[in-house]
Amino acid sequence: MKKIIISLLLGTLFISCESDDINLDPHSAYTTIPSSLVTNAQKELSDYVNTPSVNENNFRLTMQYWQETTYVEESNYNFTNRNVSNQIYIDNYVNVQNSLVQAKKLINDYQPVPAEALTWPTTKKNQLAIIDILQVYSYQLLVDTFGNIPYSQANQLGSNVAPVYDDGAGVYANLISRLQQDIANLDVTGGLDSESDSFSSADIYYSGNLAAWEKFGNSLLLKLGIGIADANPTLAQQTATTAINNGVMTSSADNCLLQYLSGSPNYSPIYENVKANNRNDFVGGKTLVDYMNTNSDARIAKYFKPVGSTGNYIGQAIGLPASFANFSAPGDFAYTPTTPGILMSYTEVAFYLAEASARWGIGGSAATNYANAITSSFTDWGVTSSAAAYLAAHPYNSSNWKQSIGEQAWVAMYNQPLVSWNTWRRLDFPALQPAAAATISSVPLRMTYPASEYQTNGGNVSAAASAIGGDLLTTKVFWDKF
Repeated sequence: MKKIIISLLLGTLFISCESDDINLDPHSAYTTIPSSLVTNAQKELSDYVNTPSVNENNFRLTMQYWQETTYVEESNYNFTNRNVSNQIYIDNYVNVQNSLVQAKKLINDYQPVPAEALTWPTTKKNQLAIIDILQVYSYQLLVDTFGNIPYSQANQLGSNVAPVYDDGAGVYANLISRLQQDIANLDVTGGLDSESDSFSSADIYYSGNLAAWEKFGNSLLLKLGIGIADANPTLAQQTATTAINNGVMTSSADNCLLQYLSGSPNYSPIYENVKANNRNDFVGGKTLVDYMNTNSDARIAKYFKPVGSTGNYIGQAIGLPASFANFSAPGDFAYTPTTPGILMSYTEVAFYLAEASARWGIGGSAATNYANAITSSFTDWGVTSSAAAYLAAHPYNSSNWKQSIGEQAWVAMYNQPLVSWNTWRRLDFPALQPAAAATISSVPLRMTYPASEYQTNGGNVSAAASAIGGDLLTTKVFWDKF
């Protein structure tokens, strides 16, 4: 399968592309091999999920983990000056989805040589399943961020420049269905080398390991189920039960990560924005720093740097400018170019298991899953020895499980802010207050639609805005019921 599966150096792969039309990326070389398109899509997806760039991903600010030092517009929820929503659309629809759509086309059009006749059907099925799992992941991000989105008519590569917006609840239901089919299509027992049966080293998340993809797929299915727990409890429980029974992540060895490299342009996007750009734009947010100080949380030494020689951790009030020297900078992980990008972690999954246990009594003991999640977080940050004492001081509270899980997931998801934002909106803990100079009455509950969509797809985006109750930062997405 050498014509399809080719290992390429990261530095030669990644295509920079930008377009206001979410269905058309005129700068991408879509005549290339599918494996390079998949690699590019994976890199772009990880970059978006992990970057702290104020131009595209401000959720470390929204979740009050960090605070801007000088330009505090984004901390106060002004996302229009930088056209942040436009960039989120480009990141997902253009850089990720269009690459994956074209990779599917190339795979479907490929005619195997005689020597590949026996193995190609299995390889093709596995490759298409992996691509579709990545698409499901990206589409869930978009629904969770905006609500109704272009879906059924999106990414048609120029044939439809004005896609309709689909109902978010319907998109979720479809994502669940297609993900279950993707997982079923993965042939992890085909008798051949699982790496050569997929994308091999061109898969920069799991190196073609199909068993790992199956576990990731089930974990993503659990995430989808938990996501709609309040909006559609029946489908949510069915989905979560299926995922758990089929096998989700069981340790950090299962994490879905992108291992960044030491040199540009393939170093961590956190490092790029915190260190490589030679700017001191971020310090710790007072909300999180104070919480960790009050609760003697050993992870604080990993999350942040102490101020000067004082040994003290100090965060700035959310929404106010800050002198970099007077507040705690992000920890060493942010100044390390090879810090991995996290797509999904076992810590995250363990919190979902705790929530499934609390809601429906499935997946084991809620207290055990809660403890596993917190312990996993301490272990991932290199302070395992402090986990037991922290758990003793913060036991699971079955009478207010939303607060127990919500607050501890908020702390643990420090480096997964998109996950944290979802969990906070669903469980309503911790009780975050809006930023100091915010012009809205709450922490943002969604992102508004891009200005580019109003310019190029005005009728459809206006209809979507009306359908969800207004294109506002304070409009709840369909699953945010309380």
